[in-house]
Amino acid sequence: MPSGIERVREIKRLRTRRKKTAKLIARVKAGSIEKAEAIRKLRKLTTGADVIIEREGWK
Repeated sequence: MPSGIERVREIKRLRTRRKKTAKLIARVKAGSIEKAEAIRKLRKLTTGADVIIEREGWK
């Protein structure tokens, strides 16, 4: 049986995804990672990757 309330776990997952997404975007802007690699990782990380990619102008 999973421990904790589902909503709390859901919020924790969301916050983690936001942090990881922000780090990926910062790495692309700093030039330490290729855009194609960041796009691949974003698509694996979240279902809203296409919105983020469009917003950042990577396509």
